[in-house]
Amino acid sequence: MRAIEAVTTPGDTAALCQSVGVSRASLYRRRRPVPPSTPMRSRAPSRRALGTTERQAVLDVLHSERFVDQSPAEVYATLLEEQTYLCSPRTMYRVLAAADEVRERRAQARHPVYTTPELVATGPNQVWSWDITKLKGPIPYLYYSLYVILDLFSRYAVGWMVAMHESAHLAERLLDQTCAKQGIGPHQLTIHADRGAPMRSKRVALLFSDLGIDASHSRPRVSNDNPFSEAQFRTLKYRPEFPIRFGSLAHARDVSRDLFGWYNDAHHHSGLSYLTPAAVHYGRAATVLADRHRTRLAAYAAHPERFVQGPPRPETLPTAVWINRPPTPTREDAPGATPVTPDDPQHGVIRRSPPITADRSITLVTRGESLQ
Repeated sequence: MRAIEAVTTPGDTAALCQSVGVSRASLYRRRRPVPPSTPMRSRAPSRRALGTTERQAVLDVLHSERFVDQSPAEVYATLLEEQTYLCSPRTMYRVLAAADEVRERRAQARHPVYTTPELVATGPNQVWSWDITKLKGPIPYLYYSLYVILDLFSRYAVGWMVAMHESAHLAERLLDQTCAKQGIGPHQLTIHADRGAPMRSKRVALLFSDLGIDASHSRPRVSNDNPFSEAQFRTLKYRPEFPIRFGSLAHARDVSRDLFGWYNDAHHHSGLSYLTPAAVHYGRAATVLADRHRTRLAAYAAHPERFVQGPPRPETLPTAVWINRPPTPTREDAPGATPVTPDDPQHGVIRRSPPITADRSITLVTRGESLQ
């Protein structure tokens, strides 16, 4: 703001505001003088209000041993039957509120403030998300449990399992074997899940401690803290080959094996520049994107008039995938920020920070299979 105020040349306001990320409306509001505030006049007391002596008399009656456990409406009705009128029930409540004696009598649960999980993955096998969903069995009220472990960066299903029920023992077995299959080292991985019983079980916590894995959990009653697993369940259940009911546990495992083969190796994910999760997870994304770009350039060379926006630009992958990304402050709101113009000789040329790149190598393994 101070740098813009120092410029007096007409016509440069819009360009300067755009260069520092400040809207012109904010600049104009700052230039406009703030009118002095008008002090509020004290409100005259109502002629119908109770006097100090009368208010104390109402409190004495409500505090008496006879009425200490009665509601104002009950006290009001009892006094009327005794030919006594002090005030209305609403005025009794006002007198009690002024004395800070009105509260909820029932025990109210006070929920603690849970910290919002904020996780970021800049490459495969940095953050996993796992969850359990239900599959309908052959008869009503019979369900199978589908366990799925998803890599946050590549959306690759690194492990899955279909079982008869939810179990901490089965969850521990699935997580242990999946970590071994992916070659996870100590202090490499963070696993995020909701607050279900298997996710918070002692067996899983001890496994994470032994393998050097950081655990993260969603906040209670907040489904948005585990969005990638929920979205992956929806993708599977909306497939045409996903049945309404599964005939048996073996049938559920066979269908799931085909679905996860399609999801990992053939499904082009919209959040991955329409690459397959396997291509991103195992480092083939750059090659696939380069081949696509050459194909589009050949099409552009043959018919440039059909590309109204000019030559096709190379596609890129997201450099980071977040769960609950923190809000990014603007340049004006950033602490210690100084507005800089492109031609400021004191600060030189404004440069952008380099993008985040993943530097972890991934060992090629076969796709997840059901554990039996």
